[in-house]
Amino acid sequence: MNSIYVTENEYAPFYKNYIKALGNVNLFEVLNRSLNDIVNTVKELPEEKLTYQYAKGKWTIKELVQHIIDTERVLSYRALRFSRNDTTNLQGFDENWYVDNSYGNNRSITDLLDELSYLRKANISLFKSFTNEMFKMSGTANGSEMTVRAIGFIIAGHQMHHLNIIKEKYLNNR
Repeated sequence: MNSIYVTENEYAPFYKNYIKALGNVNLFEVLNRSLNDIVNTVKELPEEKLTYQYAKGKWTIKELVQHIIDTERVLSYRALRFSRNDTTNLQGFDENWYVDNSYGNNRSITDLLDELSYLRKANISLFKSFTNEMFKMSGTANGSEMTVRAIGFIIAGHQMHHLNIIKEKYLNNR
C-alpha cells in the first residue's frame, strides 16, 4: 500500500498536509518508522522538557503524545467501521477537550510511549488485515468522506506533524 495512490478526494482538505508531507511511502514502513522516530526523540528527555509549554495555552510534549494516542484511536476506529461497510456518519471529536481531560502530564513518558507503541502495533495488524477492497472503502466522519487507506496515512502523517513541532518548538528553543 503506497501513498501515491491516495487521491485528494479520499479525505477532507484538512488532512492534505499530513498525507503530502509523507511523500512516496509504503503504509507499513511509515507506520513503523514514524513510531520509532517519536519514541527515540522523546524517551530520554528530562521531565522539565516533557512538561514545558513554548507559549501560554500550548500543549506540553506529554500532552502532545497523549493527543497522538487519542487521535490514532479515533482514526483507527473509523478505519475499522468503514472497512466493515458501516455507513453510519461518525461524529468528530474536540482535540482540545480530549487533551484537557486526559491528564497526560500526570503520566510517565514511559507509560505514554508504551501505550503508543502497543496501539501502533495493534493498528499495523489491523491495517494488514484489510483486503485491497477494504482499503478502498469509505465512510463519513465529521461530515467528510474518507477512505480506509487514507486513514492509515493520516495516522502516520498526523504523528509526524506533531513530531516536527516537538523538534522545532520544544527542543530547538531551550
